[in-house]
Amino acid sequence: MRTKLKQWAGMAALVLGAAGCMVGPDHSAPNARVPADWEQPLAGGVGTNAPAAGAQWWREFQDPKLSALVARAFATNLDLRIAETRVRQARAQAGMAEGDLGPVVRTTGGAERERWARNGFPPLPPYVASPETDLYTAGFDASWEIDVFGGRRRAREAARAGVAAQELGRADARVSLVAEVARNYVAVRAAQRQLLLAAEQIRAQEETVAVTKGRVDQGAATDLDWQRARALLAALKGQVPRWETSRDSAVHRLGVLLDASPGALASELAEPVVLPGELPVVPAGLPSDLLKRRPDLRRAERQLAAETARIGQARADWFPKFFLTGTAGLTSVSGTDLFEPGSRMWSIGPSVQWRIFDYGRVRSQVRAQRAVADQAGLAYEQAVLNALEDVANALTAYAKEQEHRHWLAEAVAADEQAVGLAQKLYANGLGNYLTLLDAQRTLYSAQADLVASESAVATDYVALQKALGR
Repeated sequence: MRTKLKQWAGMAALVLGAAGCMVGPDHSAPNARVPADWEQPLAGGVGTNAPAAGAQWWREFQDPKLSALVARAFATNLDLRIAETRVRQARAQAGMAEGDLGPVVRTTGGAERERWARNGFPPLPPYVASPETDLYTAGFDASWEIDVFGGRRRAREAARAGVAAQELGRADARVSLVAEVARNYVAVRAAQRQLLLAAEQIRAQEETVAVTKGRVDQGAATDLDWQRARALLAALKGQVPRWETSRDSAVHRLGVLLDASPGALASELAEPVVLPGELPVVPAGLPSDLLKRRPDLRRAERQLAAETARIGQARADWFPKFFLTGTAGLTSVSGTDLFEPGSRMWSIGPSVQWRIFDYGRVRSQVRAQRAVADQAGLAYEQAVLNALEDVANALTAYAKEQEHRHWLAEAVAADEQAVGLAQKLYANGLGNYLTLLDAQRTLYSAQADLVASESAVATDYVALQKALGR
């Protein structure tokens, strides 16, 4: 018996010594095609410095209400909570893969009464007085698959990469959440500002209508002038419902983002707030920084790592599996002597399993998994290109909208002077009302465009921060 144990121990040592290899390809970070620098010049409030880690860019708006909404969204948003549950699920699955590397040990115990058939096979021996007997057992058995070719270690590698991918998915959800909260908050404040502007324009036009009516009554103006003034007033009032709809829609969206009813924030955001006209310089860094900063790109890379590891996991089924199994316990026909030395029993020995006739099926599984890994690699390349496109578009939009705002500001200043001059000429009878009406229409339109452009600058700022992965 000792000789057999030595032989089995030698075999086990040989198998364990071979367990250092792992079949299948090892993952390496893919070479992403990124330019050395941005293809468009950085201008309009964008710098070359790399963003600081953990920078809370939304605080640059210097708006405590926005910062409070972001903090509440982090605590309550449902998408973020769903992402957290996915992280917990991935961690649990990784724990299962880790546990598969160790032995499986089960404890057993039982008591049963048996009856032997006298005419059965083998027949009941004549010296057995009764065909009925009791059997008491207690013990444990263990089985350990020795991971010779690394199939279980590849499974653990894939599970760990899956955990990292889900953690990065959670980080990506945070980036998107901050951008959504900030974008809708800007939309609320922009609509409120447009409503204030509309109220000012309506009051000014009501005065013009009253003055024109008085001039008509005095015979100094025609009824046509008065009707034109009324038409412009009606057009200004017609803009109000549109901006109220825009304001309310953004408020509703913010409520849902904070896991509240759509109208829950209506009273909280009722007081208008003017957003800062100038925002700080946005540090863009280099295109290669996106690979380390954007969570969606890092997640795609980890997903590729997981699928690559699963190739080895599938390929390991080509090879035999080695097990060490053992049983130890107590067996007796009497419960009184179950724990006596004579009731002890044990067995131990190696075993091997090999799906040798399933080679075609296993080969197809490996081919299928290679295709899945190829898909993950292409998805990573696509994600990199999409990220570069996002940043390129955001850089252009942010710079060009600031240029647009500059020229609109100059247009508003010129239109205000034109309206003042037209009003003086009309009051002195030196100009016709059509000239004044055109000047007023142009001014009102330019003022609304300027407010929209200032809001667009803030929105483009948010989009740029999101595209940079912050």
